[in-house]
Amino acid sequence: MATCDACGSDENMPYNCRHCGGTYCSEHRLPENHNCPGLESWNDPDGVFDSGFDDSVEGGGQGGRGGRIGQGGAGSGGLLGRFGLNTGPGGPLSYFRNNLSYLFLAIAVIVFGLQYVLAPIVGIRLPPPGVNPGTTAWGQIFTLTTVHPEYVWTWLISVFSHGGPSHLLFNAIALYFFGPIVERQVGSRKFAALFLVSGILAGLGQVGVGLVTGEAVAVLGASGALMAIMGVLAVTSPDLKVLLFFIVPMSIRTLTVLFAAFSIFAFVANGGILDGVAHFAHLVGLVIGLWYGNRIKDRIGRGPKQLNLGPGRGPGGPGGPGRFP
Repeated sequence: MATCDACGSDENMPYNCRHCGGTYCSEHRLPENHNCPGLESWNDPDGVFDSGFDDSVEGGGQGGRGGRIGQGGAGSGGLLGRFGLNTGPGGPLSYFRNNLSYLFLAIAVIVFGLQYVLAPIVGIRLPPPGVNPGTTAWGQIFTLTTVHPEYVWTWLISVFSHGGPSHLLFNAIALYFFGPIVERQVGSRKFAALFLVSGILAGLGQVGVGLVTGEAVAVLGASGALMAIMGVLAVTSPDLKVLLFFIVPMSIRTLTVLFAAFSIFAFVANGGILDGVAHFAHLVGLVIGLWYGNRIKDRIGRGPKQLNLGPGRGPGGPGGPGRFP
């Protein structure tokens, strides 16, 4: 027996929405009856002909707004279309709509290969213990540091960089399981903004603490962005069931509270750095996620109570507009 996410009634034969992943009774099974976020992309030419990767086209030709239909096919207008990267139906980038979580995961894996495979081959090696990465080429490429916080490219690259296989593995697991849920709730564009902005601000926040305390800090990893994702889910899907260490069952809200309590304790007791962990960055990401989750919770309704995995199938990608397996 399951509980309807809209009215709370118990259902022996619940319906699972393919768009938001929620569980509903027969009365609320239709998207329009449970305020499904997927409705925002229905009957919207922008949602059909413009994947959201290119906002430079503001108004179409005759009889419509958004992406233009004409030369080059639907969705081929704008900056990306000029380079042959059609984001509309059938375009090479169409699959990434509603699948940015997996794209970001792939980018992290690629950057990890650049860090530990390609960089040493070309002579850019990981700095030995005790050497500030801010003074080495490796650190200046992949980490955001108190030595060179003005290196703007590290603000973004550091989000996808990781300190080792275990660091990448744990972040990859969190992104794989939790990222798609938030992406389906808010859409790919807003999810991308949440992930990147929270990751960057989390890193800058930790570096700011280092500058204030005079401690040399080098930050890398997507943990701040992932804490923002967990913060959103703690508000929009508080009853989502997860397994801590794949063993202990608890809600995403409880898991988030535990992570927050540990980060606060570690930051206060150890000045923000414990065994190389940037706890203040985690807290910055969490605050951003909680703030954003409170902004959108009334618009998207109650989120799912169980994980609904699998790639999204956005407009122009496999399966047609807005479908999820």
